[in-house]
Amino acid sequence: MLFITLLITLTLLAALADRLGAPGLAGWPERMRLGMAVALLLVGSDHLLTPQRYLPMLPDFLPYHLELVLFSGLCELAGAIGLLLPRWRRWAAMALALYFVCVFPANIKNALDGLNVEGLPAATWYYWLRLPFQPLIVLWALYAGELLGRKGNVQDAGAGRTIAR
Repeated sequence: MLFITLLITLTLLAALADRLGAPGLAGWPERMRLGMAVALLLVGSDHLLTPQRYLPMLPDFLPYHLELVLFSGLCELAGAIGLLLPRWRRWAAMALALYFVCVFPANIKNALDGLNVEGLPAATWYYWLRLPFQPLIVLWALYAGELLGRKGNVQDAGAGRTIAR
């Protein structure tokens, strides 16, 4: 929930920046891309700086908990940077969509077991409420990477060009 709140807030701030004349934020994909990139930079950095906070979230059947937390932080940082680079945007969006699917088991574990993690709510309902937002986050990444939307246009995957039909 905190991540989706961060996504929405940062995207709305990007929309406000567009209204104030900031270049490059004229469309929702651009605003959503910037919102997701900044959110991922913040969360990914937090994974690297305070990995102990994320360790209780991992299911027991996964090995190397610390390494997985650090790796997930690096994935978030790489995805954020990739979204901001036009040449890598589509690949980053696909990788982030897959990443958000892969972390879903941890969200299910948290809903089933509950958590007591510094900086996160202790209420069980919070973790259950997060679950339906995971598909939205996957779609957000794909839309921000311009893999979804903009009917009537076809993306040339090799060159990243939009070709009108």
